[in-house]
Amino acid sequence: MISQILVNGVLVSLTYIIMALGFTLIFGIMRIVNFAHGEFYMFGAFALMILFDQVGLPFFAAVLISGVLTAALGMLCERLLFRRLVGEELPGMITALALSIILQSVALLMFGPADQSVARPYVGTWPIFGAVVPWDRTVVAIGAVLILTAFYLFMKFSRLGLAMRAVALDPEVSGLMGVEPGLIYSTAFGLASLLAGLAGALMAPVYTVGPAMGALPMLKAFVVVILGGLGSIPGAVLGGVILGLTDSVLATMLDSTVASIASFVVVLGVIVARPTGLLGRSI
Repeated sequence: MISQILVNGVLVSLTYIIMALGFTLIFGIMRIVNFAHGEFYMFGAFALMILFDQVGLPFFAAVLISGVLTAALGMLCERLLFRRLVGEELPGMITALALSIILQSVALLMFGPADQSVARPYVGTWPIFGAVVPWDRTVVAIGAVLILTAFYLFMKFSRLGLAMRAVALDPEVSGLMGVEPGLIYSTAFGLASLLAGLAGALMAPVYTVGPAMGALPMLKAFVVVILGGLGSIPGAVLGGVILGLTDSVLATMLDSTVASIASFVVVLGVIVARPTGLLGRSI
C-alpha cells in the first residue's frame, strides 16, 4: 500500500506542478493572478479530443498541436487584454475572471454541458515496487517529465528564459539592460498557456472533458503556488510534490473529501507561519 500511495502521489504531483508553473510564471513576470488558467487547460483538452478522436492524429502529435494552439490563444489574450494591466493585480484578476467565464461559456455553447470521454491511447497496467500503474497514467507521467525538463532547459539556458528570469527579479533594471518588455510578456503568457494546454491534453483521456473541467486543476494550481510562494518556480515544484503526496496519502487512507480539506488546512498553516510561502519572496 505504501508503494501504491507513493506512486500515485508522484503521478498526481507531476500534473499539479505543470499547472502551477504556468500560473506562477505569469504572476512572477506580469504580477497578474490568472484565474483563467484552468480554462486554458480545458481548451487543450478539447483540442486533443478533436485532433485525436475526430481527426485521427497520433496521440503525441495531437498533444503537441493542442499545446501550441493553447499557447497561441494565450498570447492573443495577453496582447488584447492583459498587456495594459501588467503590475495591476486587482484589474488583472478581474479581467482573468471575466475571461474564465467567457471561455467556459463558449465551450458550453460549442460542446454542450455534458462531459465527454476521450479514447484512451494506451490500456492495461504494469507493476513497479509492488504498486500497479495504469499505462495511460504512465504516459501522462512521461509526458510531464519531458515537459518539465524542456521548461527547465528553456528557463536556464535560452536567452528568452534568462530574460524572463531577469524581469521576474527586477523589471526596472532589466528594462535598462535592453530587455524588451512586450516580448517577455507575450512569451511568458504563451509559455504558461502552453503548459496548461499540454497538461489538459495529456489528462483528457484519463478523465472526462467538459466546460467546467478546468476548475479543479486551477484550484489545485492556486493551492500549490500559495504553498510554494507566488512567483517562485522552485516553490511551485515543492508545493506540487507536497500537495500530490498529501492528496494521495489522505485519499487512500481516509477519503478524497478529507484530502481536499487537508490541502486547504495546510495552506492556511503555511500562510500563518510564512505569508510569502515556503520559497516565496516579499512583493
